[in-house]
Amino acid sequence: MGATELAAPPQSGAWSARGTEQHGQDRNFFLLMVGLIWLGILMGFVPEIAHRVRADQPFPAVVYFHGAAFVGWLALLTVQVLLIRARRVSLHRELGMAGVALYGAMLVLGVVTSIVIDYRVFLTPQSDPSFLSIQLADMLAFGVLGGAAIALRKSPAAHKRLIILATIFIADAGFSRWWGAGLERLLGDGYWGNWAQLYLGDVLLVLLLGAYDLIGRRRLHRSYVLGAVWGLGLEFAAIWLYVSPGWKPVATWLIGG
Repeated sequence: MGATELAAPPQSGAWSARGTEQHGQDRNFFLLMVGLIWLGILMGFVPEIAHRVRADQPFPAVVYFHGAAFVGWLALLTVQVLLIRARRVSLHRELGMAGVALYGAMLVLGVVTSIVIDYRVFLTPQSDPSFLSIQLADMLAFGVLGGAAIALRKSPAAHKRLIILATIFIADAGFSRWWGAGLERLLGDGYWGNWAQLYLGDVLLVLLLGAYDLIGRRRLHRSYVLGAVWGLGLEFAAIWLYVSPGWKPVATWLIGG
């Protein structure tokens, strides 16, 4: 690096300048965020899986592939955060290529699994074609935010916020299984009741990420603002579709019912 590069002033207010910001507690906080996502997934899915095993009710094959990909994503995210804590940046970057491949697989498996499951239970008491709006919104949020995180991988501050947000917006199923029934009894099954039981976990985690930035940096990171608006906006739209009578015939057609 030459003397002129050392003397060059930073780009004030630019995305790249913000992308170099670090905070002393980042490594601890982002590990905490990953831990909270794990908590929601385990609390939501382990009881259901245990019940199906006891009742000898296997899932369709695609569900196992989907579950393996999702758990693999969370495991890889955990390893990546731990590598940054250990300052193993080069290995973190090498493993990132596996994350890119897994990201693509999850997009395909997420959509396919949703349609297969919805079609499988069609015309049964468990049938709810309108729920497709929730499933597609999750994948759209994950797809855009995960893709943005990959594109901005050279901007650490933006990259890690977008990766965490992308993961939060596909973790709603775990939190919903955990406390959704209680929230539905409390708030009913209208727009806000459905919103709370499906997305309260997401909202709390997104707010926690924003609060961390406000407390530690006195401002919200641009990537956080854009990512939160995108993901939460999709969730509000998904609930609006879910409770709209006109969406059900469209969703039924999409799943092949």
